[in-house]
Amino acid sequence: MSSKTALIVVDIQNDYFPGGLWTLSKVEAAASKAAEVIAAFRKSGDLVVHIRHEFTSNDAPFFRPGSEGAKLHPSVINKPEEPVVLKHYINSFRETELKDVLDQHGIDSVVVVGNMSHMCVDGITRAAVDFGYDTTVLHDACATLDLEFNGVKVPAEHVHAAFMAALSFGYAPVISTAEYLAKHGAR
Repeated sequence: MSSKTALIVVDIQNDYFPGGLWTLSKVEAAASKAAEVIAAFRKSGDLVVHIRHEFTSNDAPFFRPGSEGAKLHPSVINKPEEPVVLKHYINSFRETELKDVLDQHGIDSVVVVGNMSHMCVDGITRAAVDFGYDTTVLHDACATLDLEFNGVKVPAEHVHAAFMAALSFGYAPVISTAEYLAKHGAR
């Protein structure tokens, strides 16, 4: 039996871009890579699922309910036939229809792109593996931001590298967009 693969596009939303409420480092470059993969999946007719995070309170620091910032970014906007899963938690499977959507399409393999590397990308990757999906992360199609913990400032590139290293150690292959497209072509 052949594997059925879906692309999961996580939280590529306006608030993460310049002018938004929670700008990520190098988000435009990551979104451009995500758009390349979306185009390849569309060309081959494979499933593309978009995840859109919206907090439940207007007091949220970003992704406020009904706001422009919570909308999908135009660079990766869904086609009408592509599902958009609304979530309110870091884990895209938590209290959403994501697993049902994947299962209805007979998906057993997922490719993850999106934001933020250290939160929702990490959360969905671990959950997808735990649910038994063969999971791959495209590291250059993901973005994050500088963090601080206990007085230590951590640059975004180090945050991203640490989380990609952790995922690649025990959860999923973490490869570049070019590597993925070279191996899988137009799917």
